[in-house]
Amino acid sequence: MPRRTATMLASTLMLFALLCAGLFLKVPYSEMSPGPTVNTLGESRGEPVLQISQRKTYPTSGHLNMTTVRVTGADYDMNLLEAVYGWLSGDNIVVPHENLYPNGKTDAESTQENAEEFSQSQESAKVAALKQLDIPVTARVIVSTVVKNSPSEGKLHAGDVVKAVDGSPVKQPEDVAKLVTKHKAGEPVEFTIVPAKDAEAAEKAGKEPEGGEKVVITTAKAEGDGHAIVGIRAGTDHTFPFPIDIKLADVGGPSAGLMFSLGIVDKLTPEDLTGGKFVAGTGTIDDNGKVGPIGGIQMKTIGARQAGAQYFLTPADNCASAATSVPDGLTLVKVETIRDAVASLQKISKGDTAGLPSCSAS
Repeated sequence: MPRRTATMLASTLMLFALLCAGLFLKVPYSEMSPGPTVNTLGESRGEPVLQISQRKTYPTSGHLNMTTVRVTGADYDMNLLEAVYGWLSGDNIVVPHENLYPNGKTDAESTQENAEEFSQSQESAKVAALKQLDIPVTARVIVSTVVKNSPSEGKLHAGDVVKAVDGSPVKQPEDVAKLVTKHKAGEPVEFTIVPAKDAEAAEKAGKEPEGGEKVVITTAKAEGDGHAIVGIRAGTDHTFPFPIDIKLADVGGPSAGLMFSLGIVDKLTPEDLTGGKFVAGTGTIDDNGKVGPIGGIQMKTIGARQAGAQYFLTPADNCASAATSVPDGLTLVKVETIRDAVASLQKISKGDTAGLPSCSAS
């Protein structure tokens, strides 16, 4: 066999061996890429994303798009070739698997966590939007979760309204822990609650949950410091003056909160917030309208621009990262609160963009 032919054959066989190794060699990485965007003022799967009833709404134009990031699943084993391709791709990011799924989190656990965060983000978006419009919202403390095999299992349930602990009225979720930890482990504590089913019926009737049942729970000892616990996590639920439903499937996590809240504000005010412009954005939001940072900001700006966005509402804490690589034609707008975001949208709608708060890489 001629030497040149032998060399080519050997090179081909080596390349084939490397490709096979790349296919079968698993690496501890995951990939992030730009995901789809959804206009909160529009429709998803044939129905409006934001559905408001029993209250006058107004026509809207333009876009207020929430953005997403695609990630490989917690149980997916990436091979070396996929990792190399991701590293070389301009729009994708390959990161250590542990960064996205710490402590060996499974697909099922990640899905459940994302669903819970998404549900909470919708609740906070509604509250923040109505507060921005000076529309009263009533808050109440509820049992958010009950720990399995804890003293509260079977006695308290998720959604129960906590009216008092040991006769002391409860105003904030943290009040529950303060009152419980006044006890020594093994002592009884008395909860005054409205069962979840009764609270739900009252909410549907547009009323505040009334009355209260007494439930006595014997505290247990917490691991570590040994303080008294009952095994629940307290949270906040709200009664809204009219129904607001957010219809969006196959999305998880808390990062759409800001855009949901802005969509609600736009629909409930005569003013057209966008003026027909294409605005996208991201950010968590709390009940008081404070905007928080999110992950995958660069993936979201890429996805937004690919969808046609001209402006991107960017959480202040994500600004430096986002500004290191801004897609051509996209203007980053820094926001810290829903009030900031509304003010910036009003400028964008009027074409008065010179004074918009911007993001810098430093």
